Amino acid sequence: MSNSYSIRSTKIGNSAGFRLPAEFYREHPQFANADGWIEVLSPDTAIVRIVPQSNNDEDTEESLMMQLFLDFAIAEALKNNTLQPYTTEMSEAARNLIEGVELDNESLEDA
Repeated sequence: MSNSYSIRSTKIGNSAGFRLPAEFYREHPQFANADGWIEVLSPDTAIVRIVPQSNNDEDTEESLMMQLFLDFAIAEALKNNTLQPYTTEMSEAARNLIEGVELDNESLEDA
């Protein structure tokens, strides 16, 4: 279970921080968006403790799957340069498409 990961010092806004490789989060997704602290053990040694947020296991699994899907979708969109801003014109076109459409109450209960 013990893996080593290279980290690099980096500037983050007006602060400094450490950059973790993407591999770390792929192998340990529970640490994404987690908080923690760093403790200095000696002048040249520190230990980092990252505490994952505890959630319901089912919610965590669904959240993880959604995050993995969104990460994949964004990576694909960026790779193919297919992202474009959602404009007012697009919003109006979508509204025009659904204008006058009515749903039965029965179909709402099934959703």
